[in-house]
Amino acid sequence: MLKDVIFMGKYSDLTPEIIELSKICCKNSLIDPSNYDKYDVKRGLRDSNGKGVLTGLTEISEVNSVIEDENGNRTPIPGELFYRGYSIEDLVNGFIHDKHYGFEEVSYLLLMGDLPNQEQFDEFNQLLGYYRTLPDTFVRDIIMKAPSRNIMNALSKEVLTLYSYDEKAEDTSVPNVLRQCIQLIALLPVLAVYSYQAFNYFHNKQSLFIHSPQPHLSTAENILYMLRPDCQYTKLEAKLLDMALVLHAEHGGGNNSTFTTHVVTSSGTDTYAAIAAALCSLKGPKHGGANIKVVKMFNHIKRHVTDYNDKDQIREYLIKILNKEAFDKTGLIYGMGHAIYTISDPRARVFKGFVKSLSEEKGRQAEYQLYSNVEEIAAELIMQRRKTNKKISANVDFYSGFVYSMLDLPTKLFTPLFAIARVSGWSAHRLEELVNPSKIIRPAYQNVHDRQDYVPMDERD
Repeated sequence: MLKDVIFMGKYSDLTPEIIELSKICCKNSLIDPSNYDKYDVKRGLRDSNGKGVLTGLTEISEVNSVIEDENGNRTPIPGELFYRGYSIEDLVNGFIHDKHYGFEEVSYLLLMGDLPNQEQFDEFNQLLGYYRTLPDTFVRDIIMKAPSRNIMNALSKEVLTLYSYDEKAEDTSVPNVLRQCIQLIALLPVLAVYSYQAFNYFHNKQSLFIHSPQPHLSTAENILYMLRPDCQYTKLEAKLLDMALVLHAEHGGGNNSTFTTHVVTSSGTDTYAAIAAALCSLKGPKHGGANIKVVKMFNHIKRHVTDYNDKDQIREYLIKILNKEAFDKTGLIYGMGHAIYTISDPRARVFKGFVKSLSEEKGRQAEYQLYSNVEEIAAELIMQRRKTNKKISANVDFYSGFVYSMLDLPTKLFTPLFAIARVSGWSAHRLEELVNPSKIIRPAYQNVHDRQDYVPMDERD
C-alpha cells in the first residue's frame, strides 16, 4: 500500500510515492510486441520497410529517393526535394543568381503556390516587416516573466498567448488564417531571439539585449541583428543562415510536426493552437534535435581524434561509437542516414559547398575537413556493419549544426531555428487542410486488453 502522501520539497521532486506509482503504470501499460504482427499494425504509421503509410494528398512539397519502373521495381536515385513542383536546387540557384535572400521567396511560394513577381515579392516583404512588431508590453509581460530553459516551450507559450491579442483568433476563414500565418512567420524569429535573451539574462546571469527588428532586413539578417550585442554580421553569414531556413522550410506532409498540423487543423481549432501543437512536436529530440546531437558528437570526436586528416584514427574512433564504446553509447553516428534518402540528401548536397566557404571565412577549415572525413568513413562503416550495398549518406542535420556553431548561434536556438523555417511549411499545410476539408483525422487503435469484472474496493488486493 502507498503511504499517506505528504507533499514537501520542490515542485519537480520525484517522491517515493510517485516512483512506486510509475512502476505500476509501466507494468500495466506494457503491450506484448507480438500483437503488432498479429493485428498487422503499422507502428508509427510505417510499413515493415519503414515507408510511411499513405494518409493524404498534398501539392505543397515532394520528397523522392527512388524511381519505379512499370514492373514496380524501385531503383535508388540521388534524393530530390520539390517545393510546389520546383526543385530545391533550382530555387537556390535562382535566388543566388537574382542576388536576394531566399527564405521570403520560398515562404511566398509555399503559401501561394506560385513564385512571386517583383511587385508581389516586394509587397510580401513589406508585410513581413510590418508584422514583426509584437503587441505593446508583450515582451515585458509574457517573454520576460518565467522564462523557460527550453526555448521551444517558450515559443509554444508565446504563440498560444498571441491568441489573446487577436480579435479574430477563432475565425478559420482562409483570408484570416493566411493573415495569421504571415504574422507568425514574421514573429517567430523575434519570439525565439527574445526568449533566448530572457533565458540568458535570468538563468545565465548575462547582459540583456533586446534589439528591435528592422523592417527592411530579411528574416536571416534580422535574426543575426537581434541576437548579437553589436548587431553586426557579414553578408556570407546572413546568406548561410538564409540557406538553412530555405532548406528546412518544408519536407513533405508526413513528417511528425507537419502531420500534427494536419491532424489538429482537421479538428477545426484556431491557428495559434495548430502552430503551438506543431512546435510541441518539433521540440521532441527524435524530430527537431538531431543537429544538436551531431554537434555534441563532433565535440566528443574532437577530444579524442588528434589529427583531423588521419583517416585511420578517425575510422578507429567511429568504430568505437558504432560498438557502443564511445560518445553516448547508443551505437549511432548522428547525421548519417535518412528515413527516405539513401544515395544523398538534396539539402545536405546544396548546403555542403556553402559550408566550406563559411569555414574558410571563419578560419575553421580543419573542422570542415573533419566533417568531410567523418561523412566518408561513417558511410563505409555503416554499410559494412549492416552488410548491405544500400548507400548511406549524410543528412541536412550533419552540416547544419556546424553552420550554426560557426555563426556563434547558441545551441538552445538550434531547434527554434528549425521552427522559424518550418512555420512556413506548417502554414501552407494548414491552409491546404482548410481548403480541402475532410472528416476529423482519426486513425484506429486495436484494444488488446482482456475484459474484466468490476471488483469492489474492499475485495481488492
